[in-house]
Amino acid sequence: MSAGAQDRTERATPQRRREARKRGQVPRSRELSAAAVVGAGVLGVVGAGAHLGRGAVRLMRRALDLGALDLAHPDRLPAQLGRVLTEGLMLAAPLFAATFCAALVAPLALGGWNLSAGALRPDFSRLNPFSGLGRMFSGQAAVELAKGLAKVACIGGVAAVYLWRERGALVALAGEPVQHGIADAAALVAGAFAWLAAALLLIAAVDAPYQLWSYARRLRMSRQEVRDELKQSEGRPEVKARIRRLQHEVARRRMMEKIPSADVVVTNPTHYAVALKYRGEEMRAPRVVAKGAGEIAARIRELAREHRVPQVSAPPLARALYRGVDLDQEIPANLYAAVARVLTYVYQLRNWRGGRAPAAPVIDAVPGGEPDESWGHSE
Repeated sequence: MSAGAQDRTERATPQRRREARKRGQVPRSRELSAAAVVGAGVLGVVGAGAHLGRGAVRLMRRALDLGALDLAHPDRLPAQLGRVLTEGLMLAAPLFAATFCAALVAPLALGGWNLSAGALRPDFSRLNPFSGLGRMFSGQAAVELAKGLAKVACIGGVAAVYLWRERGALVALAGEPVQHGIADAAALVAGAFAWLAAALLLIAAVDAPYQLWSYARRLRMSRQEVRDELKQSEGRPEVKARIRRLQHEVARRRMMEKIPSADVVVTNPTHYAVALKYRGEEMRAPRVVAKGAGEIAARIRELAREHRVPQVSAPPLARALYRGVDLDQEIPANLYAAVARVLTYVYQLRNWRGGRAPAAPVIDAVPGGEPDESWGHSE
């Protein structure tokens, strides 16, 4: 084994397996397909043996029934031969259909169906005689040769044992009437195919696991290949960090765009800032449309002043909203009362500044709650 092959100690990743399937590389067992086809043929012969026997007798009589007119006109013989062949094909059609379905379904047991355009592309490297010699004398070729010899020995031994057991029946066929002889011959053929299917099934039981193991072994990867694939699939760390920064900037910009529509900004007053919005006809409870700490909180307060959004300094409430409520989420039920008092104060303040209330409201129901010194002036 080469040094490169020794380094391939890791199992193939799902991406490596998908790429192999695209190239048409899937586990296959010819012995499993052969066993399925022969087994389907045996079942077909056993299930329709009587029908096939009667049809064969009828077909043979028709083929050998030549009248004087047929002998006088030899040009009619090809047409009769065509009719006999057509009837023979129709007679054997169920058996052919069973074996054809078995040939299609057998690959599903290992690698499934795989329609790949990559397998149809010409590979001119296979025309290289040196590469061909290398494949002929490789370890895989030796394994295939050993498998072929073992298969020939197994099938040959089974055939020899069956023929020896049924030697009397085979000799007796020569003295039987045609109809009984055909039925007995069909039974012998069915038995022979049954023994053959059993031998092929035994071979497939050994070959199928070997093919799966060999396929997994060919796709093994080195640790460096696994790391490189991980980088390609997930991206380099610096690229991912830049993408996250861009995503955060976009989310922050969208958040800031919602501040002008907020009803109030609850502050800490300098560490946290949370903007709340409430529309009774659209929302069940007030919703957090923006929040931030440090520089982001300062930017929220600045935008609130620019757009004349009221600000209320309520440190406990600001901390609870910042830590307990996500963006674009409604406030929890345990904060309903405190937020309701803040909003009531804001609505009363708007009425007072608009001349619709006789006196300025006072906020004293929220612990630590008081108007911020930079509210902006009403219109």
